[in-house]
This record gives sequence, C-alpha cells and structure tokens, in this order.
Amino acid sequence: MFPIPIEQTSPATQKLYRFGLPLLLILWLLPIFAIALMSVRTAGDMNSGNYWGLPSSWRGLDNYIQIFRNTPLFNYIGNSFLVTIPSVIGAITLASLAGFALGVYRFRFNLAIFFLFVGGNFVPAQILMIPVRQLTLHMGLYNTTIGLALFHIAFQSGFCTFFLRNFIRELPRELIEAARIEGASEWRIFSRIVLPLIRPALAALSVLIFTFVWNDYFWATVLTQGSHAMPITGGLYSLNGQWVAQWQLVSAGSILAALPPVAIFFAMQKHFIAGLTLGATKG
Repeated sequence: MFPIPIEQTSPATQKLYRFGLPLLLILWLLPIFAIALMSVRTAGDMNSGNYWGLPSSWRGLDNYIQIFRNTPLFNYIGNSFLVTIPSVIGAITLASLAGFALGVYRFRFNLAIFFLFVGGNFVPAQILMIPVRQLTLHMGLYNTTIGLALFHIAFQSGFCTFFLRNFIRELPRELIEAARIEGASEWRIFSRIVLPLIRPALAALSVLIFTFVWNDYFWATVLTQGSHAMPITGGLYSLNGQWVAQWQLVSAGSILAALPPVAIFFAMQKHFIAGLTLGATKG
C-alpha cells in the first residue's frame, strides 16, 4: 500500500536509484542553468546560435541593469506584490473560516458543501475566461490589480478550504468541547484554539498560494493589459515582443521573476515542511 523504503529494496534497485536520482536532478536543473547562462550573454551569442557554449563575452550584471533601465520591470514586480499578497491573505482568511465551519460543526448538507469546494478545483480555468473577463468589465475591475486579486481570492479559496478543513477536522474535538463548557464563544474558540493549532498548515498553504498566484500567467494576460496593472509574468510576455531579438534580457527578467517565490520558500521552509507533515503520525 505504501512505498517501500529504498534501504529495504534489492541492491540493483538501490544502485538504479543512486544513479537515476542525480541524473533526473541534472535534467530538471538544466533549463534553469541554460536561462541563467543566457541572461549573461551578449546579443551576438544569441544571433550566432551559441546557446549552450560559454559566452563569448560575459555581460555580468549589465543585462540586469539594462532591463531595469529600459523596461517597466519595477512596475511589473510591484504589481505582482499588489496582487499576490492580498490574494494570499484573502484566500486563507476566507478558507480558515469556511474550514472551521465545515470541520467543526455537524449540520445538514455539510458534506455536500465540502464536495462543492472540492469539485470547484476540477473546473478548468480556460472555460471561465470569457465570463470572468465580462464580469470584471461590468464591475469596472478590468485591467486593475484589485480585480485580479479578487479573482485569485475567489479561485484559490476552494483549494484552501479543502486543505484547511481536513486539518481542522483532525484536531481533538475534546479541546473544542472543553472550551465551550468553559463558556468560550465560537469566535474565541476559532481564534485562540483552532488557529494556533493549524499555524503550520497556514504557513504551508501561504507558500503554496503565493507561488501559484505569483507564477500565474494565464489570468495575468486575460484580465490586465499595460504596465500599470500587469504582473511580472505577463510583463515578461510583453518584453518578448519589445525585445524580440534580445532574449538575454528576457532571460534576465525571468531570473528576477523567480526570486521572490524561491526566497519565500526558503524563509518559511521549516514551517512548510511542518505543515505538510502535520497529522502524518499519531501517538
């Protein structure tokens, strides 16, 4: 039922594992290494087809400085933060309240409502493109960071509720009953008992949602246009049109766009791992 630990497998399997794991890691890191190498090349290397060899002239930080000077990259990065941070806060706030209601209270249609949240995660985002765009136009939220953030809050709340409801449901029910006997209100139970106990899960979910929203490209190009509201992912697409023959600048922008999610993960790595393993063992 569960995977067998690699130490308990046959010697041939262990050798294959030791050989295959570094190979897969190299294959996974190879595109990232190529983009990093491309970001310090010159335009002449790109035009001559020197994609994998050593650069004929190392540009160092020149490409990174040039992309900040000649493109609205600061605006794109700022827009990404204006969209991502409210989306994370809003989605987790709504999901923690909904997860508390679905995980603690026993009422009719509880399971049906939970399945509604689960089913929403299987809806392809592409089929929502036209109605969501028309809705933002009618509400005056098209091409704004607020409109994009509100959409992500609504779209990510289903997954967050599914995630948190399961964690809250595994909490000892005796703690909640004891608090009720002592006269604690439902809000006090939620804020003083439930939230501190699921703090690792909230941290892990924050990292996941930050990464999802920051790396979103589809809705960034559907619901925004122009540098005043477009996030960094859509901004890189516009750089591709503006610098059609200067892929080294697009690569430099891609490296910069990947830094915030990586920094968030390493800053919260301890809490992220604790949140994913919360409830994995008993006793």
